[in-house]
Amino acid sequence: MSTESQSVPVQVPARRTVIACVGAAGLAAALTACGGGGSDDAKPAGDGAGKDAKGVLGKTSDIPQGGGKIFAAQGVVVTQPTAGQFKAFSAKCTHQGCAVSSVSGGTINCPCHGSKFDVADGSVKGGPAPSPLPAAAISVQGDSIKLA
Repeated sequence: MSTESQSVPVQVPARRTVIACVGAAGLAAALTACGGGGSDDAKPAGDGAGKDAKGVLGKTSDIPQGGGKIFAAQGVVVTQPTAGQFKAFSAKCTHQGCAVSSVSGGTINCPCHGSKFDVADGSVKGGPAPSPLPAAAISVQGDSIKLA
């Protein structure tokens, strides 16, 4: 019996193959890191999720004049730019889809990259957002606000 060992040739990938694979993996990681970043559980306006049995989103007294309130479960933000005037917009930032987090100083604010939107019309007031927040349909009946 021979104790000689046979060497098995090891196939080493070409340098270009290694660089291409590393580049592809890096690109995939970068795209994953930059994509979304917002809340995946935000629902589009009008889907009915999270409303009470009567379909009421909230009360008019819940919405401060010159400010607003975010209804995360429904994916909308309701504002009251002037007394008795109620507006609603998507709560999803038009920059990268993050959920807006606050309404203050006359703007709806995104925490991800600092975009700000006007409470009266959803227009971009600052930040990298490329377009205004889309309007959402609501109705006000008495002191109740409902998604239309």
